[in-house]
Amino acid sequence: MIKKEMPQYVLIGLNSLKTAGFSAFVVGGAVRDHLLGKTPQDWDIATNAKPEEIIKVFDALNMKTLYENEFGTVTIFIQGKALEITTFRVEGNYIDKRHPELIKWTDKIEEDLKRRDFTVNAMAMSDDYKVLDLFDGKKDLKAKIIKTVNSPDQRFEEDALRMIRAIRFACELGAGWKIDKETFKSIQKNKSLLKEVSNERIRDEFIKIVMSKEAKKGILLLKETGLLCYIVPELELGYGCLQNKHHIYDVFEHNLESLDFGARKGFNMYVRLAALLHDIGKPKTKVGTGEEATFYNHEIVGAHMTQKILERLKFPKKDIEKIVNLVRYHLFYYNVDEVTESSVRRLVKNVGLENMDDLIKLRMCDRIGSGCPKAEPYKLRHLQYLIEKVSKDPISVKMLKVNGKDVMDILEIKPSYKIGFILDILLAEVLEDPGKNKKEYLKKRIEELGKEKELKTIFEKAKKEIKTIVSKKDKMTKEKYWLV
Repeated sequence: MIKKEMPQYVLIGLNSLKTAGFSAFVVGGAVRDHLLGKTPQDWDIATNAKPEEIIKVFDALNMKTLYENEFGTVTIFIQGKALEITTFRVEGNYIDKRHPELIKWTDKIEEDLKRRDFTVNAMAMSDDYKVLDLFDGKKDLKAKIIKTVNSPDQRFEEDALRMIRAIRFACELGAGWKIDKETFKSIQKNKSLLKEVSNERIRDEFIKIVMSKEAKKGILLLKETGLLCYIVPELELGYGCLQNKHHIYDVFEHNLESLDFGARKGFNMYVRLAALLHDIGKPKTKVGTGEEATFYNHEIVGAHMTQKILERLKFPKKDIEKIVNLVRYHLFYYNVDEVTESSVRRLVKNVGLENMDDLIKLRMCDRIGSGCPKAEPYKLRHLQYLIEKVSKDPISVKMLKVNGKDVMDILEIKPSYKIGFILDILLAEVLEDPGKNKKEYLKKRIEELGKEKELKTIFEKAKKEIKTIVSKKDKMTKEKYWLV
């Protein structure tokens, strides 16, 4: 495993503090990722220097500092990078399952590490890459175990969000990661503490689970620990809710398999959340049993449920609208021989052209989640072709910088077939060379064509050229979706 070198700006931060006589270490996720051979997203430093002393050190070096943090964190800007430096601290009792009633500075890194959440996040590293590991974090890294520092009950009593974070780390760190048995049992025991956590904080951790490669595992762990019923209890209604002959999974499993495909394909948040929630309305609309069970209007019911779920979790309004829209229209009907261009235009109008790619991806998730072998069959590719076709501006004389009135004014004629001939001739020329679509040039050509004695012959040739160009463009669009 190749360990990543510390960036220069981090080394400057560490060495600047050491030169001033203070202790300084890289801490948290950066140490964990470094030991795993990953590139840390954030580098954080902990020091025994007080906030005012940190500011003094870097002010003397003419570096910009920013201090607006109740926990003693000073942001330093080095080589255009923001580096957070926090004073070693110990914390008192947590009064609201989130904030300690008091914070005290300490000179000992060991005291600071004791307050951290999980062993793999509770290591410190000096500028010479020596690692201080008080809680066997290296051992847990090797075993791929998420384990709390000291008592899990105490850690979760302090901040109940750590229960979801344990699951999130088990998903984000990759395949094979699991939660320590005692930590897992403690989550099950303390799950009700999650009621004390704000929906915004829960939402942010939930999104990170959904956006991880192990998203399916994350939802399963949320269910097994009992946390899911405090986040999206509606999902659990699908557990054991058998479907009809078109599905091999129950509703819960189907939603998870759909999400899993989206995660494996790297689809965006909107598609993944829609995949997880797209059939959430099925349990409430189920009629009958066995292979002939029906779920009429489940997409409409599901859209309403999705909106309430996302509003409860405090998602931004624009995100809610997009995800709800995907759930509402995920069941769109499409058969190559039956669906017309006008019906595709209606679908595009309802969903929005900017959302059609996500809707197609959601259908792919739905198909794989149903046990289908192919995510993108011929008819789905044909739909993509038609969407692009109907969304393009049609080739017509409306594309020209001149119109029939210009022809009549320039040639001083009344409405006649001659106007249509001239406009089509101009269109053929512009399609051949778009640079000619300029009013000054076209007006000159109108004057020239007005004098032509063989105008009809030129017009007929132009119509053939237009037809050839339209056919060629359509063929290129079909080739894009492997339809020829």
